[in-house]
Amino acid sequence: MERLQKVIARAGVASRRKAEELITQGRVKVNSVTVDKLGSQVCNSDIITVDDKPIRREELVYYLLNKPRKYISTADDEHGRAKVTDLIDCPERIFPVGRLDYDSSGLLILTNDGEFANMLTHPKYHIPKTYHVTIKGVLDKNDLLALRRGVVLDDGVKTMRSEVQMVNYDREADKCTIDITIYEGRNRQVRRMIEALGYEVSRLHRTRFGTVTDDQIPSGSYRRLRPHEIKSLRQMAEEGKAD
Repeated sequence: MERLQKVIARAGVASRRKAEELITQGRVKVNSVTVDKLGSQVCNSDIITVDDKPIRREELVYYLLNKPRKYISTADDEHGRAKVTDLIDCPERIFPVGRLDYDSSGLLILTNDGEFANMLTHPKYHIPKTYHVTIKGVLDKNDLLALRRGVVLDDGVKTMRSEVQMVNYDREADKCTIDITIYEGRNRQVRRMIEALGYEVSRLHRTRFGTVTDDQIPSGSYRRLRPHEIKSLRQMAEEGKAD
C-alpha cells in the first residue's frame, strides 16, 4: 500500500504538494469514489482518476543486483557517493528494497513497487536473508550457539534466532568464515551481532534474499527478477506474516 498523493506524483500528474491539493479539492477518485482526505492509501489494483481522467502509472519493475562494495543503498545521496541505482539502466524511478551497507556486497532487490518492498522489509514478514561472512578471529562453539539463539545488540535489543554454519577457519591467520541466515532486518544487523561477541567483520556478502539466489551475476551487474521469483517472495511474505 502507498499513499495516494505519492502515487499521483510518481505518475507525473503533479508534485507531491500539488497532489495533496488535488485530493483536498475533491478532484481525485479511487475506484470511482471521491477521496478528499490526506493519508489515504491505495494498492496496485486500484483505479485512480484526477478530474475523471485515469492516471498512467509507471510499469512495475523488479531487478536483482549483485551490489559491489563502495556503493550506497539509496536512490539519493547528499554526499555525492556512488548509488546502487546508478548501476541499473531503466526509465522508472526505482529504489532498493532494504539495504546493504556501503562496505557490504551481494544480492539486492530494487523496484518501484512500494507494496512489494514493504512486504519484504517489514519485520512481521520475517523474510530470511543469508550472508557469507569473513570474520577477524575464530568463533568457538559458544559463539555459534549465541548467534543461533540471538544476541543483545548495542542498543539493548535481542535479535531473533538465526541459522549459522561454520564454513572454514584458519587459526594461524586468526580468521573464519560463516554462513548466517537472519529473519529480520535491523540496521547493520549481522555486523553488530558479530561485534556483540567481540569480533569484527572483514567481509560481508549477501548470497540469498528470501527464495532468490544467483551466483552467476557478476559484481555490479543485474537482471530482472523472474515472475516465479516475484511470486515466491510474495508467498513467503504471506506465510511469514501468518507465523
